[in-house]
Amino acid sequence: MNKKNYPEHVAVIMDGNGRWAKKRGLTRMQGHRAGVAALREIIKYSREIGLKYLTLYAFSTENWKRPLPEIRNLMDLLVEYINSEIEQLRNNNIKIRVLGDVSALSNSVRKEIKKAVVETSKNDGLVLSVAINYGGRDEILRAVRNIVGDVCKGRVNPRDINQDLFEAYLYTEGIPNPDLVIRPSGELRISNFLLWQIAYSELWFSDCYWPDFNAELFQRALDDYSARDRRYGGINNAN
Repeated sequence: MNKKNYPEHVAVIMDGNGRWAKKRGLTRMQGHRAGVAALREIIKYSREIGLKYLTLYAFSTENWKRPLPEIRNLMDLLVEYINSEIEQLRNNNIKIRVLGDVSALSNSVRKEIKKAVVETSKNDGLVLSVAINYGGRDEILRAVRNIVGDVCKGRVNPRDINQDLFEAYLYTEGIPNPDLVIRPSGELRISNFLLWQIAYSELWFSDCYWPDFNAELFQRALDDYSARDRRYGGINNAN
């Protein structure tokens, strides 16, 4: 891989756990547990190759439409993962950030999320952002409401509103926009993920379901990215 074109920030839409399980005659929960195994491998590999930012789409604002037992199981699995991995994440210098409206989650889940964020807050290695109860449209509307509120309070001059100021009101404040967005599962859409932030991100799709996504496929995506010519609407003077 061309290190010169190495991505700084990779975002991943983890998709296909349920279909992976159905294909094998397993329960959806077994599929989600298999997805956690893939998650561990990708986080480990990201740290090993020196990736600076990894953002994972774990639970969207639309996922509340799923059956309540599945939602409860997903939240229990999240808590289980935090409890089992927090020490390793902390010791491996990984910093946890959470993107999304966690106020909608139960007190017990919010407590575990806060613990993970606090206990890794001083780490300065890989920044692992997990999108939970996150939606791109919801994030943009939230930012607009907060900016309007600050304008009304005299904290913001409308003439000063620009892209930099707007980004300071997003969940991703302080994090560079993704260079690369990866989506397994065969779906060819963004699904309301980081709509503002991925305006010029490179996209990479795979037919495999998330539980089958591994370090080899991740590296393939990085290799494809490194060969692309990112022009951001301009031209490459070398051509």
